[in-house]
Amino acid sequence: MGVKGLYTFVVTTCPDGCLVINLKDMAENHCRTYPGSVPVLVVDAMSCLRHWYTPESWVCGGQWREYRSNLDSFINRFTTAGIKLVFCFDGLVEQKKRNEWVKRRLRNNKEIAKIFEFIKANKQQPGRGMFFIPSGLATFTRSALKSLGQETMCSLQEADYEIAAYAQKNNCMGILGEDTDYLIYDTVPYFSISKLHLDSLETVMYSRQNLCHWLGLSVPDLPLFACLLGTDTVPERAMEGFRNQCLSSYRAKRQSCDKKADAIIAVANYISTIPHVCESLMDLEKMLPLGSDKLILRKGIESYLLPEQHSPWLPCDFKSTLQLAEEQKKDFPICLDQEIFQIAKEQHIRAENHMIYNILSHAEVECSNTLEDEYDTSLPGQALIYCPARQHIYSILLESAKDASGAYPVVKEWFVYAGNSLQQPDLVQPKQLPGGNPNLRTLWLNRDAETEKQRLWTFLACFQLQDSAEDLRALETPFFAICSLLLYLVLQVDSLSLEDLHAFMAQALCLQEKSAAQLADLQLAQIDSRAVQLGSLFVRGLGMLLMANSACGFPFQIDDLMPWHVFDGKLFQEKYHQAHRGCPLYQLLEHSARVTMHKVSESIGPYLQSKLSKWEENPEQTKTKQLHNPSAGKANGESLNKLVPSLNFSPQMAKMMLLKAINE
Repeated sequence: MGVKGLYTFVVTTCPDGCLVINLKDMAENHCRTYPGSVPVLVVDAMSCLRHWYTPESWVCGGQWREYRSNLDSFINRFTTAGIKLVFCFDGLVEQKKRNEWVKRRLRNNKEIAKIFEFIKANKQQPGRGMFFIPSGLATFTRSALKSLGQETMCSLQEADYEIAAYAQKNNCMGILGEDTDYLIYDTVPYFSISKLHLDSLETVMYSRQNLCHWLGLSVPDLPLFACLLGTDTVPERAMEGFRNQCLSSYRAKRQSCDKKADAIIAVANYISTIPHVCESLMDLEKMLPLGSDKLILRKGIESYLLPEQHSPWLPCDFKSTLQLAEEQKKDFPICLDQEIFQIAKEQHIRAENHMIYNILSHAEVECSNTLEDEYDTSLPGQALIYCPARQHIYSILLESAKDASGAYPVVKEWFVYAGNSLQQPDLVQPKQLPGGNPNLRTLWLNRDAETEKQRLWTFLACFQLQDSAEDLRALETPFFAICSLLLYLVLQVDSLSLEDLHAFMAQALCLQEKSAAQLADLQLAQIDSRAVQLGSLFVRGLGMLLMANSACGFPFQIDDLMPWHVFDGKLFQEKYHQAHRGCPLYQLLEHSARVTMHKVSESIGPYLQSKLSKWEENPEQTKTKQLHNPSAGKANGESLNKLVPSLNFSPQMAKMMLLKAINE
């Protein structure tokens, strides 16, 4: 992220570009300068995730209780120093940065392949040098911060722009993150998360003024300077020829062996020698091979201008032209119900829904890399496994957007999975729920008891489990979530075995009695690569539950669906190894977990018994349905039949439950 090569230049070449400061002292100075104000630090959450996730284990699916506890400690350290934190997350990927997003995802695929290669060879987690954040970390961090009482936002455009603008508008003491774009914006001071010592609150401030002084530039020159070096908006390669020309001219006057640093200084030297007027930019554009987008430099400069700011390099009317185009685009969301769209937008800004605004505004969503083994063909990618659920969710949200023929608009999905080159999005067709979709306004706006039941039915229908609503309601919410998710996975994944299901259930039940400290102390003899992928699959499934919950008007509180209630990566690995060594479920459970398991069995048992009775009354009808439903084969594999003994049910009961869910 940020400006190509600028971080290294500032750290190694620019005197006083990096200043060691103490954030507590900065906060006290801020209070003296602005009496009565509270010092606010705006946090670029996406660039902090790697630094926040400090649990030792990271490949097993996430140590969520440890992680949430660490976030709490992070917040408390700043609160004690009198500093308020405001967290901001990326809310979408802008089209101008899509190509860069794709490149990073494809690079991540190569890193993940190396991680699985290491695990298979060594049966251990790689060192921190190969660290990759657990799947779903950004999604669940938003909810973790909100549950800890923190002000948390999602952006409507590029997050770094909104962070810089928010910090400037609200007179904040600074921005905490790791993105050199914050050196380019004319905004408040920028502090490093990677250099932060939490105990002392010492870190590095990257000085915008000292950088300008060293380069012989003024702050309004920095956007043009950044674009000529290369950014996410202006490709580095497009400017390469120009930088080489500057470098040749500069090196003719100065001897140096640091080509990269010299190129940066040479570009700055060029800018400092030309008139600071828009005609100079026009002359420069004529020199550059800008391809099909002749205005890319202007757009790049404009992207760094905060509200009410102007650039000497741009024509006076250029910014207003871009703003008009942006406003026209925003005036026509996919969702035609403006009240519903406004609710979704406000929830999105407050980080209270998952993907919903993106679907209602422009029917385009993305999902980054997941820790998946592309060579394990027995487990499909999570993007494919959860696609049927997403199709139902899309149909609920886009019901009012159907055309005259009753066809839904397609949803563009940029989801990472094995074999997907991401050269273009997958076009996914929404799929109506069995029996038709409920009215979205009813789901979102009504608060009567009947609508509450409808929300729950709709939520389960997204996962083909609508027939089990009344029975699952008897379970406490965390177990409702895990049972719903596991039933869906049973329907979708042929290779899911009895041992896998035992491990999922056992770790979720045993987790209820474990503290973050106890989980941190848990040691694993070895790591299984298949269990790594299953852990990530489960956590991504919790994200799908969160998405369905948002779409259906929140039948559950958001916190009830969080992974720290139902999943721990190391605990799952432990139970997975025990289960695959032949340990039965009751031996995997501790005493209190056995009591809870008995309650789960009592809740679901009558429902399964009723399905068995119907099957016994008309077995031939069931067989006919099975023969004509290709998906039904997934419910009848030997591995799924074995699920039943763990709950003391017969194989026929399990078959009927799954067939009922598939065929209705």
